[in-house]
Amino acid sequence: MKKVAFYTLGCKLNYAETSTISRMFEQKGYLKVSFDERPDIFIINTCSVTENADKKCKKLVREAKKISPNGFVAIIGCYAQLKPKEISEISGVDAVLGAAEKFRLLELLDDFSVQQEARVFASGIQEAQEFHQAFSMHDRTRTFLKVQDGCNYGCAFCTIPLARGKSRSERIDNVLESARQIAATEVKEVVLTGVNIGDFGIQDGKRKEHFIDLIRALDKVSGIDRFRISSIEPNLLTNEAISFVASSERFVPHFHIPLQSGSNTLLRKMGRRYLRELYQDRVEKIKTLMPHCSIGADVIVGFPGETEERFLETYEFLKNLPVSYLHVFTFSERANTRAAEMEDVVPMNVRNQRSKMLRILSEKKKRAFYEENLGKTFQVLFEEDIEDGKMHGFTENYIRVRAKYDPVLINEIKTVTLTEINEKGTVEVWEPEHEVQVHG
Repeated sequence: MKKVAFYTLGCKLNYAETSTISRMFEQKGYLKVSFDERPDIFIINTCSVTENADKKCKKLVREAKKISPNGFVAIIGCYAQLKPKEISEISGVDAVLGAAEKFRLLELLDDFSVQQEARVFASGIQEAQEFHQAFSMHDRTRTFLKVQDGCNYGCAFCTIPLARGKSRSERIDNVLESARQIAATEVKEVVLTGVNIGDFGIQDGKRKEHFIDLIRALDKVSGIDRFRISSIEPNLLTNEAISFVASSERFVPHFHIPLQSGSNTLLRKMGRRYLRELYQDRVEKIKTLMPHCSIGADVIVGFPGETEERFLETYEFLKNLPVSYLHVFTFSERANTRAAEMEDVVPMNVRNQRSKMLRILSEKKKRAFYEENLGKTFQVLFEEDIEDGKMHGFTENYIRVRAKYDPVLINEIKTVTLTEINEKGTVEVWEPEHEVQVHG
């Protein structure tokens, strides 16, 4: 029985796909092991959102060869689609599979025998037209369920359309079938993932279904306590969808809405499909219906043309907006994107300084959001995340809490009252039904 190990870089979508590919191996009789257990085969699923992810891929190949000098190393994922030839020349790489081939690696690589030269299976991105169903399983307390892939937007800074192809989706009835399979495993929370999930519903190049219909249908699947929507574009987050989440008992009050910049000048330059006024309207609509809702925002710092004045526009916009936390990305030039050719480049030291400012702002926003919710009662899904005799979990509105370890509570949803913010920035809780404090 050959041993196979997997390593995933990047987003929730990659985790869902890695998990599905690993089950394909297990069904064929392979033994799934961890990276350091001298596997015969290493599958590295890559990301290429930042330059750092590319470097991580090269480091993982070196580590794999240290662990199993004769092991077979296959690289899949976004980086593999964008730079197959470059990756094939990395010492230790035996195969590279692009977007249209990664789900066929068992068929294409057959016996995984090491050959003199790396094999490359990476057709043009226009060949990536099929939707491959995927969801994570047995990896975490929650499952990542892929419902959409690819993107038709073509933002100036982004390589994803080049790495994953055009927008395409699973049919609602097939998503429901996957959700039922997940429910049978006693997973409590499902996170809907995709590249641009608000664009859900395109099949064979034509719009056949809509995101609102998907979430309405999933809300009726029994056996799953929580559904969480991952990142969704502000122009695709409709009033209808916001109102639905506000009235749903299963879709949790948590949205992650990419902003990228608070300057309309930069939003236009980036090729985004909204202005800051629409973004503000979405946030205010959410907070009107769900005051306790958590809202995360993506921000890119140092995009070409980001003057001090435009950066401060973004800073002040976010400071005054009731968002709960930020994911801050320092702009890095990516080959074959419009942004890489733009003038008015922001010096790297300035990019780093501005990133630091926004990360500090994010910590302040998160703490203020946590403080707003102290004394209130929420449902926490406790995870197998144990540290110093304490276990952790998240409320429905994405507040991380800490409690005294109790093995019975792992993967269980418990009603708690938030009491105080501890020294690590997580929240201590009170269990009302037992009337005992569990942060002792």
